[in-house]
Amino acid sequence: MTELTQYKNKNEEVTLNTRMEDLKLHGFWYSPFTLRVVWALKLKGLAYENIEEDRYNKSPQLLEYNPVHKKTPVLVHGGKPICESMIIVQYIDELWPQNPLVPHDPYDRAQARFWVAYSEQMVPALPALLQSTSAEEKEKAVQKAWENFKVLEDHCLADKRKFFGGDKINIVDIAIGSLFAFFVTIEDIKQVKVLVAERFPLLHLWFDNFKNAPVIKETFPDRD
Repeated sequence: MTELTQYKNKNEEVTLNTRMEDLKLHGFWYSPFTLRVVWALKLKGLAYENIEEDRYNKSPQLLEYNPVHKKTPVLVHGGKPICESMIIVQYIDELWPQNPLVPHDPYDRAQARFWVAYSEQMVPALPALLQSTSAEEKEKAVQKAWENFKVLEDHCLADKRKFFGGDKINIVDIAIGSLFAFFVTIEDIKQVKVLVAERFPLLHLWFDNFKNAPVIKETFPDRD
């Protein structure tokens, strides 16, 4: 074996060992943002240690790992923390290439990132709907959610794909699916229909496909 080959094999071994180091996830089981990371890890087939945080009494480790926002989720890999849910998902996808979550084609990748960014516009509707106390507030929150849903229905699922990623779940499904998981839960809490099948047939079908995908279904929060 040549010196160059030995050097190459040693580097590959170091890289592999670095990638296989313990993964620890600090999160809340009911957080849509923690769910994003859980789904990414599961879709990649990666084992990890789950560290359940108390939302109202956060651990010293969490505050140390995320001193800026002091929020979950935080993925700790080899002692190094990565913060912000979609940044974590992209980190996982870049490091572990199996079952890619981001399209390979540059144009498709740009489109996926656009819709991931758009998903953040739906986030304010969740607390607005959950915290609504009057019929007027509830109606206003639902209407805002519907504005976002219509954009997705008309421009993101117009070709009637099974998932946003086509036949396989990708980063857009993870970003948007995590939010829809809580929209449908809030429907029960507030006794209001948000994801109306007649109004948004493509979104309704997509979410049905998404939540029933084996990896998603087994990690979906208990509705009760």
